[in-house]
Amino acid sequence: MYMPIIGTLGYILSPDRQQVLLVHRNARKGDHHLGKYNGLGGKMEVDEDVGSCMAREIQEEAGICCLEMSLRGTVNWPGFGPGGENWLGFIFLITLFEGTPRTSNEEGDLGWHVLADIKELAMWEGDRFFLPLVFDDDPRPFHGHMPYQNGRPVSWRFCR
Repeated sequence: MYMPIIGTLGYILSPDRQQVLLVHRNARKGDHHLGKYNGLGGKMEVDEDVGSCMAREIQEEAGICCLEMSLRGTVNWPGFGPGGENWLGFIFLITLFEGTPRTSNEEGDLGWHVLADIKELAMWEGDRFFLPLVFDDDPRPFHGHMPYQNGRPVSWRFCR
């Protein structure tokens, strides 16, 4: 039986849609994501749906309230966790929010990055496969499969 950890991952666009808010995971030693730039998010709790999970995680991590967000896709990451755990991620694009984002949280520094330049940042190798789908103009959500082995993606496929 397949029982993945379910999580959300959100990418917050600036009002002009030219920048994205990312966390630089540089605050906790032993962090599986240490040194990498990533969207915001985390594990879904038993009493919430994925949309509520995403909104809660954005509030907790950035201190802002999501006003408009869309599900851009899902990714099944078998073997992704530090102990080889399987993850199923729901990936959102947040296009309208209320409040001013924090500059840091317990995971690291938060900052705005030019969307066209994010491919130059240190991130999970596999993120480079699905991030173009998050920010493209195709309204259809994507659904991907990206098995990991030893901290690296083994393959990538998706459908829309």
